[in-house]
Amino acid sequence: MLKCGETPVPLALTRVTAVSAPALPEKDDFESVFANLEAVEDPRLIVVGGDAAFAATLTRLMRTDRLAVELAYVPEKRTPATEAYGLRTGSKAAAEALQGTARSIPLIRDDAGIALVGRALVEGDGPDLVGEAYVDDTRLFSGSVPGLRIEPTPTLPGLRAAVDRPRWFGGYRWLEGRAVQLGSPGALLMRDGVANSRAVKRSTFYRHDQDWLLVR
Repeated sequence: MLKCGETPVPLALTRVTAVSAPALPEKDDFESVFANLEAVEDPRLIVVGGDAAFAATLTRLMRTDRLAVELAYVPEKRTPATEAYGLRTGSKAAAEALQGTARSIPLIRDDAGIALVGRALVEGDGPDLVGEAYVDDTRLFSGSVPGLRIEPTPTLPGLRAAVDRPRWFGGYRWLEGRAVQLGSPGALLMRDGVANSRAVKRSTFYRHDQDWLLVR
């Protein structure tokens, strides 16, 4: 188990071998975790924390060719990732982490090699997001919009995207696809609650060539 930040550990998991890490774990934080997993025949890693920690863990599994590891998520409260995959929270999530079945689902990543587990939000570096975006071959927008949101889906084609309009403006008009591509003079990107270090002119989210194993 990887315990990230100050998220409390449910009672059912107190006997599971735990490694502590920051709320946003980095590369070195996974060394002892992976060492423990390599000694197990059917490895399952339980992440106790928030979406940022969950995404960082999936990113490390992807980058180190460990996508055969079953991944379970135990957040304290509802998050975009729990909504995307229909996951539970707290003690119920802990029970699923121990007893649930791992299922293969699409892995969504971006061109920076970072996995997405809940939601990416894109805003402009001015009042609006200026540019053009496509989901597969379908144009999502061209010109100026309030923003863009991208979410993974548990079934194919793998992701969905929408202009980030207020719900009272008619709600989100989702387009589903395998990839979403954005071009902009300057866009501010936030993945699973973590802001990108600088504005980007291009960004692509797409389905990885391998799936991952989610316990639920």
